[in-house]
Amino acid sequence: MPYRVGQHFLHIPGPSPVPDRVRAAIGRQIIDHRSPEFAALGHEVLSGIREIFNTQHPVLIFPSSGTGAWESAIVNTLNVGDRVLMVETGHFADLWRRLAENWGVEVDMIPGDWRDWADPEVIRARLAADHEHKIKAVMVVHNETSTGVVSPIAQIRHAIDDAGHPALLMVDAISSLGSLPFLHDAWGIDVTVSCSQKGLMLPPGLGLVALSPRAVEVARSGGSHRSYWDWSAMLAANADGVFPYTPATNLLFGLSEVLSLLKEEGIQQVFARHDRLAAATRAAVDAWGLETQCLNEAAHSSVLTGVVMPEGVDADAVRELIRARYNLSLGQGLSRLKGRIFRIGHLGQCNELTLMAALSGVEMGFADSQVPFTPGGVQAAMEVLRN
Repeated sequence: MPYRVGQHFLHIPGPSPVPDRVRAAIGRQIIDHRSPEFAALGHEVLSGIREIFNTQHPVLIFPSSGTGAWESAIVNTLNVGDRVLMVETGHFADLWRRLAENWGVEVDMIPGDWRDWADPEVIRARLAADHEHKIKAVMVVHNETSTGVVSPIAQIRHAIDDAGHPALLMVDAISSLGSLPFLHDAWGIDVTVSCSQKGLMLPPGLGLVALSPRAVEVARSGGSHRSYWDWSAMLAANADGVFPYTPATNLLFGLSEVLSLLKEEGIQQVFARHDRLAAATRAAVDAWGLETQCLNEAAHSSVLTGVVMPEGVDADAVRELIRARYNLSLGQGLSRLKGRIFRIGHLGQCNELTLMAALSGVEMGFADSQVPFTPGGVQAAMEVLRN
């Protein structure tokens, strides 16, 4: 491919760009993962990541993708034939369903149109009707990366409690951790799964799992056969700052630097920045005369924005022109949304000027592709960011 002058603008909803300080940290020389030096690193990152989850309880770090974290949640708490309740909020909720079914778990899926959140009242009704308490867990995606819709986890916890149901609450925070407020303990979550390459601004390779005391107890007495994903082995080793098998040491160096960056900016400032960039992006979409994939004003994500293309316009063809002409990568529509939408990621180390560059590339790409739209989205976003 020909050399492209200047930086590539990566605005997919993850993996997100890796900050220079984090890249430098990852490039450190490897160390003995059974040494006192490594144990100090282990204690540091295991303690620091709990602050990001807002939990006083254990957070496990697996050398894996987010899919591995999903699987660990299932095999440590559920067995073949167990039933769970899930909500069809988008592509990733559907993938989690398929993974559970591959383990022999029966999934009761609440249908959705991929444009709204997981409705706590519908969950409450389903659980209230489960008089024999056959449903063992409620599994919800917090920030649905395929649609840009955020579900109200605290309200879902209240719905479970109001129904008087003992189901565990399991939450996918893969694309929300480090970008949106997340309160594992205060929201009464039993298992939260996440990963490294989204709001934590690392390369893929770390699967994160936050546990409640109840989840730990359930895993001790039940679950499926497991080895690599066994929480008990991780918990025992982590007490000494180490891991039961070879860890992803250099990614842990990077995680240590990420925790420093988030602390230096201030986590509330991180969330406010994401909110501001998301509001500017939605203002641009509105000015262009287009729709966002999310139709619930209370559910808009500050991680990404899904942009719906006019009828007859191939979103992937528009994305490809923008990539080739302006060196800008945008997220594609997934499964049922393929060719219908594209997604603008504004997470991680994105700031005002990187977002403005991305929105400029989109607006120029619309004009070049002859997309029916109203110019002025960039100006509308600029006004939001200047206020």
